[in-house]
Amino acid sequence: MNIQTDTSTVTGRDGSDGTVGKALGVLDRVAAFGRPVRFTELLEVSPFPKATLYRLLQTLTKQGMLGFDPERGTYVPGLRLVRMAHAAWAQSSLAPIARSHLDRLSRAVGETVHLAQLDGGHVLYVDKRNAVRPVPMYSEAGKIGPAYCTGVGKAMLAFLPEAEREAALVQQSWHRFTPNTLTDADAMRAELDVIRTEGNAFDREEHEPGIHCIAMPVLSQGGRVLGAVSVTSSTDRGTLENLKRHLPHLRQAVDRIAGEVRDWRFPDQTEG
Repeated sequence: MNIQTDTSTVTGRDGSDGTVGKALGVLDRVAAFGRPVRFTELLEVSPFPKATLYRLLQTLTKQGMLGFDPERGTYVPGLRLVRMAHAAWAQSSLAPIARSHLDRLSRAVGETVHLAQLDGGHVLYVDKRNAVRPVPMYSEAGKIGPAYCTGVGKAMLAFLPEAEREAALVQQSWHRFTPNTLTDADAMRAELDVIRTEGNAFDREEHEPGIHCIAMPVLSQGGRVLGAVSVTSSTDRGTLENLKRHLPHLRQAVDRIAGEVRDWRFPDQTEG
């Protein structure tokens, strides 16, 4: 995804829950830059007046949720936030459970492997294994991406209950990243029906030119969507048909991850 900051993923969160919502929105925007950011840059993308934004930044800095460099005048995510993120990664993500299975899948296919979960209708990449010959791409662990034009996103959307799927579709930006990006909700619903039938999804250069992938959801015994795994490569290295030969390895990986989840209670899960 060739953009400076993906602030579309935080749109709608600012201020929805009073002061707490506003503060979280500011944290989202600081993190979205992916680098130290100045107050003037944040003000350009913030829905808040200058005084409100400054007050929120001061509070977040005092609480250790943001770090401030007085010499450069820049903000970065704070160490307290890092500690919380580490705890969340260990307790709330599939990454610790899936680690060995991603390693095995990576060795078997030799391509880039992603593990993702849904976060408010968007894709949160929680782990990644690079290919034997790495390919530059947007996705990295900890980054947020769109669900409607990524393989992992579509794999998860397809298996959501209807009401949850519709709620997630409403949150999509429908931005056209490439000529192949689907920007119509009805067309996406039709593709999600096919994905649900076939059990796997494809990204046909829909998010980044020259990047394609195959993906499958990680489902609990009761069919609940826990995450998704993808095998990703570049069109320079082969066609989508070439990638399809990895489907057996991919299915084995998601089945093994799901099997381990039976002995690990997902935070808001009440079934196996």
